[in-house]
Amino acid sequence: MEFNESAWIKLVFLLADTQAWLDELSSGALHQPPLENKHKLHRKTYHLGIAAMAHILEWHYYKIPRHPGTGKFHIPVTHVLDHIREAGNLSPARVPGCLNFQRVITTSEPVGFDRNGEPAYHITVISGAGGEIITAFPGTVSTNAALSTL
Repeated sequence: MEFNESAWIKLVFLLADTQAWLDELSSGALHQPPLENKHKLHRKTYHLGIAAMAHILEWHYYKIPRHPGTGKFHIPVTHVLDHIREAGNLSPARVPGCLNFQRVITTSEPVGFDRNGEPAYHITVISGAGGEIITAFPGTVSTNAALSTL
């Protein structure tokens, strides 16, 4: 099979342009909710991407009836985003058994239910070593059985 360099270069540029367009759309979508200090969700050391937000909504938001047996937020999405943003002010700790990090916020009122169906007063935000947010859920790692939702 012969390598068609010209076609491959065109493909690389097409994909790069498409990726840039999708990144711009993703960033715009995450800037739409009315939040103060939105930039705190988009720092190099702590950032929320559209795929992670989709994961959080699909797995952990009560209005999306999927994935029973996972912790579910019962607060507005803007409040979930506020808590995720505020978690960025906390020092990350290692998640037991993996290379990811966690930040745990304690709230004065329940934010939803943990995976055991108990009212959750904690929100755990999991991020990778580079600061990319992977998920956030009501409860703690110990109530989420070694992060089976990652």
